[in-house]
Amino acid sequence: MAAPPRVAVIGSGPAGLYAAEALVKQTDGNVRVDVFDRLPTPYGLVRYGVAPDHKSIKSIARYLQRVLENPAVRFFGCVELGRDLTRADLLGCYDAVLYSTGAMVDRRLGVPGEDLPGSVAATDFVNWYCGHPDAADHVFDLTAEEVAVIGVGNVAVDVVRILAKSADELRETDVPEHVLDALAAGRVRRIHMIGRRGPAQAKFTTKELRELGELPGVGVHVRPEDMDLDPASAGLAESDRQVRGNVKVLNGWTTEPDATLPRRIDVRFWRAPAEILGTGRVEGLRLERTTLDESGRVRGTGEHETLPVGLVLRSVGYQSVALDGVPFDDRASVVPNAAGRILGPDGAPIPREYVAGWIKRGPTGVVGTNKSDAAETVRNLLEDFDPDGPRPGGTIEDLLESRGLRVVTYNDWLNLDAAEIELARSLSRGERVKLARWDAMRAACHPE
Repeated sequence: MAAPPRVAVIGSGPAGLYAAEALVKQTDGNVRVDVFDRLPTPYGLVRYGVAPDHKSIKSIARYLQRVLENPAVRFFGCVELGRDLTRADLLGCYDAVLYSTGAMVDRRLGVPGEDLPGSVAATDFVNWYCGHPDAADHVFDLTAEEVAVIGVGNVAVDVVRILAKSADELRETDVPEHVLDALAAGRVRRIHMIGRRGPAQAKFTTKELRELGELPGVGVHVRPEDMDLDPASAGLAESDRQVRGNVKVLNGWTTEPDATLPRRIDVRFWRAPAEILGTGRVEGLRLERTTLDESGRVRGTGEHETLPVGLVLRSVGYQSVALDGVPFDDRASVVPNAAGRILGPDGAPIPREYVAGWIKRGPTGVVGTNKSDAAETVRNLLEDFDPDGPRPGGTIEDLLESRGLRVVTYNDWLNLDAAEIELARSLSRGERVKLARWDAMRAACHPE
């Protein structure tokens, strides 16, 4: 009887763990799945991308936990593709390799002044307040009273909401202590959320948007003229439920809010960043009024205004980065594939290599979208697997031992998990408080 297929999954976020789950389900457990992550923690975007005050969404981690507890699945943390293991190493140990590393960097604006201190990617800010170890020592100047968030998607809404909340409102969340201290010391009073297109083209969901208007002590405003819809936008508002809901919420904010409220959010449409201004650091943001041409493309009108902001957070989309040795489409920022089968330069599938999640399809959909996406890839992987064909001879255990790598196992992660829960208890701060620095995380994983 042939040995069960051995599959390496690179990335332990939702896409990777849904793929591991699909592998177990579609083989009735007759499979061996090893899930690798460069971090000591699983769950990817659920842990480091979902806003800390969105506890219901973060609870998806409890579902994903059951995947890691299946006896057919193992977790290998602190193992990085390209640093600790190569593509050839993996193919020498596994029947198939499935990459699910997500989309890790922000797209750039491409405007003058973008690299001034105080102009930062929303990804970095989100990683910081979510406790990602790569961002633990980042410093954000929150002394400016006015801040601009460029983008009108859900990530931009999350960033605006975190900036608009008081530290006391975030105390029961899992944000690290140093983040809570920095937010408490901040002086942000006015936040501009800026979109290049109109309200009908915004990417946020109505539920996320509505939360801004429910924040205590915060007034939200939209200029009435920004809500004038052209015929195409009006048609979208009629035919698309989400657009209709967004427009309804936004129209409710066209009256001036109470000027005595301590904080204010201005949602600005039809404005494109033209230049980030400053000498030595951000001192302002120059915007150009926009409109849509006959083909629906954004064009500038030549009308400009300047906002006196001291911090600019860029949230205009995520993109994936190339993996060492794996084909990559630089234009689309995805691994070229056909329903999860990785394609070579000739357009033909490359044997034994697959992809799932955002690196497969781009940064679209919600967390749950990854489930059907991963299931599709896994169906094709198992269809291609030949149990009677040649099988890899190496083992990952021997390879890791030969390189002296100390991996984080699932049980090690549980030690870190328990340490964060205990930290929250000691600080009287809710369910958990994240450990955010590499040394503290490693020490918690491997207590002496």
